[in-house]
Amino acid sequence: MAEEAAPHVLLICYPGQGHINPMIRLAKRIASKGLLVTCSSSSIVRDKLAAASGVSAGGDGVLVGRGRIRFDFLDDHFDGTELDLHNFLRHLETAGRLALAGLLGRQAEAGRPVACIVGNPFLPWATDVAAEAGIPSAVLWVQSCAVFSIYYHFVHGLAEFPREDDPDARFALPGLPALSVADVPSFLLASHPYKVLGDTIQDQFRNMGKASWVFVNSFAELERDVIAALPGVRPRPPQLIPVGPLVELGGHDDDGGVAVRGDLIRAADDCVGWLDAQAPRSVVYASVGSIVMLPAEAVAEMAHGLASSGRPFLWVVRPDTRALLPEGFLDAAAGRGMVVPWSPQDRVLAHAAVACFLTHCGWNSTLETIAAGVPVVAFPQWGDQCTDAKFLVDVLKMGVHLRAPLRREAVREAVEAVTTGPEAGAMLANARSWSAAARAAVAPGGSSDRHVQAFVDEVSRRARGGRAKHLRLVNGRTIP
Repeated sequence: MAEEAAPHVLLICYPGQGHINPMIRLAKRIASKGLLVTCSSSSIVRDKLAAASGVSAGGDGVLVGRGRIRFDFLDDHFDGTELDLHNFLRHLETAGRLALAGLLGRQAEAGRPVACIVGNPFLPWATDVAAEAGIPSAVLWVQSCAVFSIYYHFVHGLAEFPREDDPDARFALPGLPALSVADVPSFLLASHPYKVLGDTIQDQFRNMGKASWVFVNSFAELERDVIAALPGVRPRPPQLIPVGPLVELGGHDDDGGVAVRGDLIRAADDCVGWLDAQAPRSVVYASVGSIVMLPAEAVAEMAHGLASSGRPFLWVVRPDTRALLPEGFLDAAAGRGMVVPWSPQDRVLAHAAVACFLTHCGWNSTLETIAAGVPVVAFPQWGDQCTDAKFLVDVLKMGVHLRAPLRREAVREAVEAVTTGPEAGAMLANARSWSAAARAAVAPGGSSDRHVQAFVDEVSRRARGGRAKHLRLVNGRTIP
């Protein structure tokens, strides 16, 4: 008798770095437990992602643990035309619905029908396509449980949010500390220029009931209070299933030795070698992620602040920002600092030379620094970064705020506060404690690992039931 094919799960995400990273990491964890997993996104990232992952698109993929991971992309006819965010999201939905349906058809024809589709918040229509195809679906929420709760209360009108012109006002939600308007995801503010992103996320909340599972890139121990409080909210939100932190722990792949990555920007090869030459806990690592664009004045102030800290620094300055560096800065900083277009951040944060992380507080970066146990200088810009910074500093107590407008003196003082200040020792101890909790959550038998295993078991059970039903129908027609 031929060996029964493994159930097939399709993960599809928005073509942004902050969405691709957790998608690939969840895919690897699911695959490692024996399933076939396909990662998908818009054709706009096909070539970059295939090159970064080392997995050719459309092929059989590679072994990861007891399963396989492969890539296949939407035939969404994106021609590379520059579109504003609103029109790009509209194009993704218009072309993506048909393209996803076509992708599902191709998988079935190839003998690997999809047993479950996992989408994410910027593709709310993916659950509609799954429902129309009669395929169970899940949503991977790529932000925190706290941010989920804030959006949920906003969408359903369950709380009165403070006005933008009242920075001193505070409001409370179940399981969360008192929040101000500065702590709210800025996509919900009327003044935010990317309100379309907030609208798209809200659309996801309105059809999330179609999903059988709602995963969240967090872990139960990190957000215990908000997870415990959500079931008491009315109307009752879907149950959140923590499966994180979806990060590479310690810079090493732990899913069968396959280093499948999703960096859309090539990381500098010499980062780790440079860190090897630095003293333990001496380096300031700074990065504002893949999207944030700082104004020229802020870039200059950060440059001077890092240089005046008296510490070696590793600073990620993307190619689209490099021209904003002060004239002569690179030459002046040579020998004391390293400026790179992108870094292997998980490996950098895990390095013994890194003392602190000046971060924009994107959720992926937040989880990476938590997992690594590195204190932070929190410099949020917009979106959920504002909420993440609040939790890093005031709840987890593993860093300090760096407020806008940015000033070089403030950069230097913040670095000193988290490295040698009176509270630096406590911040480091807290960071290391959270690191231990994060690693325990994803270790075999940990809280997040159990949730992933339960999902794999349920998909496998449903797939077996579907095959058994199909065989009965076939036998009923062919056997007299």
